[in-house]
Amino acid sequence: MEKVQIGNNFFIPMPVVLVGTQVKGKANFMTVGWCARANANPPMILCGIGNHHYTPQGIFETKTFSVNIPSSALLEKTDYCGLVSGEKTDKSRVFDVFYGSLGTAPMIRECPVSLECRLETAVPLPTNTLFVGEIMGVYADGNAIKDGKPDFTAIDPLFLTMPDDRYWTLGKRAGDAWSAGKNLVPPFHKSTQKGR
Repeated sequence: MEKVQIGNNFFIPMPVVLVGTQVKGKANFMTVGWCARANANPPMILCGIGNHHYTPQGIFETKTFSVNIPSSALLEKTDYCGLVSGEKTDKSRVFDVFYGSLGTAPMIRECPVSLECRLETAVPLPTNTLFVGEIMGVYADGNAIKDGKPDFTAIDPLFLTMPDDRYWTLGKRAGDAWSAGKNLVPPFHKSTQKGR
């Protein structure tokens, strides 16, 4: 198929999370679509947040934040937290809030999985700042774990696509990572491979 050049501002589907912070002593939550794993050991996660938002103030203030994974059942509340600013609206009452060992990273009890993070570094960019946090604790509902691993069907995470601005849920499994392509690996490499 012939390729067509499109605009440079292209986005891949992104997981939707609720970033929790404590600003001036009050819990606040913001919907964030730019979130990814940043480091394996110690485990770190990064969230890209617009510089004009209220949430960065709390992250810089406490040096902590949380990353909460909402299920599709929380779509309305999740979207709401991205429509209103914590500077003018008290979002601490939208959810049942709890705290972990850090004490300053508010988490959401209704979310199947919540991560509390200690700020490792902040990378300023022209319009956004990348907040990289070390994951200090993970709290999950019992039914979100199966055989010691996250059960993403039960977690039922949301994804964001842009520029059509739509939420999506997880689709069907397409294959197994580090396995589906093994038949294409040349025999010499197969004999010398020791894991990934």
